[in-house]
Amino acid sequence: MSWADFHARTDILHTVLDRAARNPADPKLFDNLPDLGRLFGGPEGVLLALRNRWENHLNVKLDHALAQGKSAPQVWQELASEQPSLRAILDIYDTDRLYARHPRARAMAS
Repeated sequence: MSWADFHARTDILHTVLDRAARNPADPKLFDNLPDLGRLFGGPEGVLLALRNRWENHLNVKLDHALAQGKSAPQVWQELASEQPSLRAILDIYDTDRLYARHPRARAMAS
């Protein structure tokens, strides 16, 4: 992947999160995003990338928080409070099921 593609992917993720901040259930959340199909293979790819983002942030927070005596549910709730748009997208689009169907995405987050 080129730097240009990397930045274009990042821009798409930021655009989706910005739109979700206004309305995470908007049926046009993934509309009019240049190169979405080429860079992500469609909305499912964006959802998997956002799920990976969640998993990565959660794992980092867990590493730090558990050493401080916080529980995993506390850390999860803290992250959900810090990133409400991301959490809303993941919940609305049921990415648990999507994530379970894509072992490669799970392996990337590990």
